[in-house]
Amino acid sequence: MKVLLPHPEGINLLGDLPDGVDLYFWDGEGDPPESATETEFWVPPFLATDSLVHVMDRMRSLAVVQLLSAGADAWAGRVLSDVTLCDARGVHDSSTSEWAATAILAALREFPRFAVAQAAGRWETRGTDELAGKTVVVVGSGSIGAALCRRLEPFGVDLVRVARRGRDGVHPVEELPALLAGADVVVLLVPLTEATRGMVDAAFLARMHDGALLVNAARGPVVDTDALVAELAVGRLSAALDVTDPEPLPPGHPLWTVPGLLLTPHVAGSVRGLLPRAYALVTRQVWRYAEGEPLDNVVADGY
Repeated sequence: MKVLLPHPEGINLLGDLPDGVDLYFWDGEGDPPESATETEFWVPPFLATDSLVHVMDRMRSLAVVQLLSAGADAWAGRVLSDVTLCDARGVHDSSTSEWAATAILAALREFPRFAVAQAAGRWETRGTDELAGKTVVVVGSGSIGAALCRRLEPFGVDLVRVARRGRDGVHPVEELPALLAGADVVVLLVPLTEATRGMVDAAFLARMHDGALLVNAARGPVVDTDALVAELAVGRLSAALDVTDPEPLPPGHPLWTVPGLLLTPHVAGSVRGLLPRAYALVTRQVWRYAEGEPLDNVVADGY
C-alpha cells in the first residue's frame, strides 16, 4: 500500500505501520511525484485549498483521503464515489478551543488596546469588561465546541450550546435566532456547508444586543463580511476572527482598520502539538484501512 504524506518528518511521528506500507512525501508544491499515480492513501497538507483537489485525477488507485484539518469544505462533494474522505476530528480540539477562549478573554479585557499602548510607551489605566457572568452561545457542538465549553465553565459563564440537531443540553439550530438576543458572546465553530455559508448575515447580527462579541473560529464565509463591517464600523458589536472572507485578507480591506476587531491570520490550529496529534490519527487510520475496518471521521453531508 502506498501512502502519500505531506511532511518528511512524519515518518518519525508515525507509530508502527502494517507490513507492506510504502511511504512517499509531497508537500503540495509543484508537481506531485510519480508515485502519486499509485497512491491508495493520501494525506494532503494541512489547510490545503481546493487547488489541490485536481491532483486526485492522477491517483488511479486512490481509496482514502485523510485530511489534517477539522474542516472538509474544500473537499466534500469533490472526491470520487469510491474514495473515502476523512477529516481530522479530535486533532484540533485543544488548539482551536484554546484560541477561542483566549480570543474571548483578550477581547473582553481589551488586550489589543493595551498592547498598542505598550508599543507607544503609554501607561493607560482603565477598567474593562469581564467574562464572569456572561452568556456564551456556542454554535457548533462537535468535539471542538465541547472542548471550548469545558474550558469556559470555570469562568462562571452561562453556556448555551447549539447544533444542527438538538439533543439533551443542546438547542437545535432552528432555535438560534431566539437565543441571540440574550447572548453576550457568540462563538462560531460550525463546518462550512451550504447550510452555514452566510448564516451570520445582517439579520443574525441585528438580533445580537449592543456590545455583544462575535467570535469566528469556523470558516470565513460563515459570516457575511460586509454585514459585520457595518456593525463594527458604528461600534455596536465587537468581534474576534481567526478566519475571514476573503482569505488571506488583502491589503486595504476594511477589516484591517475597522474598530472593535481582534484579528489573527487563521492560526487557531497551528500549534506545536499539531503534527504529533495528526500523525497519531494517520497511524490509526492506516491500520484500520489495511485491516479492512471502518475508518473514523468519515465525512458525510460536509461534516
